[in-house]
Amino acid sequence: MSELNWNPAEVADFYDGASALADKYFGGYQRQGYWYDDNDEASLEVGAERLTRKIVDTLGLRRGESLLDAGCGSGTASIDIAGAYGVEVTGITISPVEAAKARTRAAASEVSGQVRFETGDYHCLSFPENHFDAIVAFESLFNAFDLEKALAEFHRVLRPGGRVAISEISKTTDASPLKKPFPLAREPMTAESWIKAFESAGFVVEERIQSRRVYVNTGKRHTEHFEKVSGLLTEEFGAEMTEGIRQGMREAFHLGPEDVTYLILCARKQ
Repeated sequence: MSELNWNPAEVADFYDGASALADKYFGGYQRQGYWYDDNDEASLEVGAERLTRKIVDTLGLRRGESLLDAGCGSGTASIDIAGAYGVEVTGITISPVEAAKARTRAAASEVSGQVRFETGDYHCLSFPENHFDAIVAFESLFNAFDLEKALAEFHRVLRPGGRVAISEISKTTDASPLKKPFPLAREPMTAESWIKAFESAGFVVEERIQSRRVYVNTGKRHTEHFEKVSGLLTEEFGAEMTEGIRQGMREAFHLGPEDVTYLILCARKQ
């Protein structure tokens, strides 16, 4: 049963449209990044790559293992992971536009034989039981209209002893004023609520990281970058959409670390 008043088809439409903007102006990444301090001049791409490694490292991947990237976007992270860790990566996205871009990107990469992409919904995965060694979900479960069902599917397709790592913007307490990032999203959860959800799905949570750096420094970098490209965005997507993005960023990043943290969670199927 859906917990929310929207469905996967609406999410697919959203990302079909957002994909072009993310690819052209944000290096193919539609998520947070990692910077060490205000003097860190790393690009958006480098910041996102750092955060990818930090999340994936919690999985303890071994060469030759199989990884599901659940909510892979246009494939940038999946391809990076395949090359860096020597694993076989299957990426799924609910957006046909993103899946097509990911396949094109993979074909031009040095790891084309290690990655595959398909359109899919993590609420009803097409893979058999005990299929993957690990799963990663980068800021994608906030789109889950039925979180219990999505986690049950993760548990089903993981082999015994398999690991899953997720990352999400998280509330520090239930009283935090943090709101969902856009209408087709879940209300933000606390770390404790995420842990409870995984445990209820049969996982044992083995690692929990809460990073102040990610939220604070990503907000600064993304806002600065947006203003640099806002003129180009207006030309291509129109003033109304550009202003909507600006307002969305203000709402997303106006809170402090007392209210918001970035959660990395790693759990294991027994």
